[in-house]
Amino acid sequence: MKNFKVLWANSAQDDLEQIIEYIKIDNIDTAKNVFLALKSECNELHCFPEKFRVVPELQHINIHQFREIIYKRWRVVYKITGANVHVLFVVDSSRNVEDLLLQRLLNKPNS
Repeated sequence: MKNFKVLWANSAQDDLEQIIEYIKIDNIDTAKNVFLALKSECNELHCFPEKFRVVPELQHINIHQFREIIYKRWRVVYKITGANVHVLFVVDSSRNVEDLLLQRLLNKPNS
């Protein structure tokens, strides 16, 4: 079994921190549980990065290198490159992934 190295982009770490800070305002226990659950899901990427689905909004335009983990209302988008898994962002599922991905890839500020 191949072990992959999971690398978090700074922007993905920032996304997760912002989500947890926002949840913590209402309930610190919920924030802790969401953080632990998202990290636990991402830990599976070490061994099984292809376990999760290709991002459907991108798949329909023939872009297959981006995958996602869905946990409750959040999406963790990543791509596999060789022996590395790059976590690109964590986003509320109501956000448009195509737009966010283009913003991140082109280094545009989030709107």
